[in-house]
Amino acid sequence: MTIIIVLFLVFSYLFGSIPTGYILFLLSEKKDIRSYGSKATGATNVLRVKGWKYGIIVAIFDILKGFLPVFLALKFLPDKNFALVCGFLAIVGHCYPVYIKFKGGKGVATTIGAYAAVSIYPLLISLAIFIAIVIITRYVSLASVTTAFCYPVCAYILKDPLQIVYFSLLVFFLILFQHRENIFRLIKGQERKLGEKTK
Repeated sequence: MTIIIVLFLVFSYLFGSIPTGYILFLLSEKKDIRSYGSKATGATNVLRVKGWKYGIIVAIFDILKGFLPVFLALKFLPDKNFALVCGFLAIVGHCYPVYIKFKGGKGVATTIGAYAAVSIYPLLISLAIFIAIVIITRYVSLASVTTAFCYPVCAYILKDPLQIVYFSLLVFFLILFQHRENIFRLIKGQERKLGEKTK
């Protein structure tokens, strides 16, 4: 059993570490996506640099990177606390992927995948808030940080188990840290809006 637990933990991080945006951009452009736009490997930066078609592909795979470790952990080792650890490791893997020197994305899509496997109703409310903020402001970074905060609040209001609330609060602080440069640009009025392509 111990070996299985270790394998699950290692799998969660390594699977989350797969740099989908980096790979797709490298294959199509023969360049490093981390040299363009926000310099992140996630779907938002790929969308900005390569367009909707590539951005959606990256988003789908990044969501799966968060969903599968949690889903499989719950299926084969039905311990929600352990599944939450697997989800967190997948998100950390996306942000700090071992394959490309620990410089990856900002964790939002992978977080959505993990939340989908953990508790769906807080996620649906949070996604509605995300969409509303993007429509009103066109700032994906603002919507991402706000949504990351809304999930633990919604989980608490909907009386989900406290470990889910604590887990999502920890994820919120990680996403907040990953968006620190975006926050500074928002304050300065220099943040790019959705639809603005980078050179």
